[in-house]
Amino acid sequence: MTEPVASSPAPIEALKDIEPSKPPRSQWKDVWDQLRKHKGAVFGMGFLVFITLAVLIGPYIYTVDPQKLDIRNKDFRPIYTAIWDGDSKVGWNKPLGSDQLGRDNLAQLIAGGRASMAVGWAAMLLSLVIGTFIGVVAGYFKRLDGPLMRLTDLFLSLPILPLLLVAVTLFRQPLRANFGPEGGMFILIVTIIAITSWMPTARIVRGDVLAIKEREFVLAARSIGTTPGRIIGRHLLPNVLSPIMVSAALGLATAIITESALSFLGVGFPSDFPTWGKMLADAVVRMEEFPERVLLPGIAISLTVLSVNYLGDGLRDALDPRIRGR
Repeated sequence: MTEPVASSPAPIEALKDIEPSKPPRSQWKDVWDQLRKHKGAVFGMGFLVFITLAVLIGPYIYTVDPQKLDIRNKDFRPIYTAIWDGDSKVGWNKPLGSDQLGRDNLAQLIAGGRASMAVGWAAMLLSLVIGTFIGVVAGYFKRLDGPLMRLTDLFLSLPILPLLLVAVTLFRQPLRANFGPEGGMFILIVTIIAITSWMPTARIVRGDVLAIKEREFVLAARSIGTTPGRIIGRHLLPNVLSPIMVSAALGLATAIITESALSFLGVGFPSDFPTWGKMLADAVVRMEEFPERVLLPGIAISLTVLSVNYLGDGLRDALDPRIRGR
């Protein structure tokens, strides 16, 4: 007797998957999974969210006026100094102490952070718009590539800090007269920082556009008569979003440092308007007696910039498909 032959599956059934197919994963979910593996990026994102919420919500919780002069309660030390120095001048009404004019250090730290972060975010967004526009136009339109890149090289060769000081000196008074002391200086500082920091974004975006515009889907769109504006909006900009986001993170750190440097040199906001850089400048004279007046704004600037740099590093790894998944 012949043994029964095992029945082979029908050809159509053999092509079927044994397991049910999984839904396709979103690209942004892959980016988020990679970003979570980067401990520095997680720390940077957490601290950036914390400091942003602190400077936004802080004035509604701690309602002390940062510009109020209280001579009777001047030169208070932070409350934690009482742990090792029982004779130090401390008070619960001023948990981080007060300066030589009696202004509350915690209120100044919150208000200074609000000013510094506002300048950083606004300058970063404006420089991102300028750099992305010039980079896309230079990369897509061959005739404009040479002039725009030479303009970029010209701005890169300029000494940034002397240029900032000259611009502040020339335009400070007209803007103050039209928009007020704080509003005029905010517009001036944001504009100057944006104008002097868009170049790296433009060069990065231009390089990506030069590579992407020769891809098949862009050539196909051009062959059916798609207008350049539509090609840029629907095909090029979405594909250069990754370097733009990384440039945004690094540009925020640069803007915060630049604003702090201007305020430290005394050419930023008015003298009675608190910023982190202004707090540093006021504390230098008596930093040996009251080191916390230098440490508090210095640590705030350092941690904010460090967190932004870590976040930018994590975004670069997460948004690069060649690194993602390692």
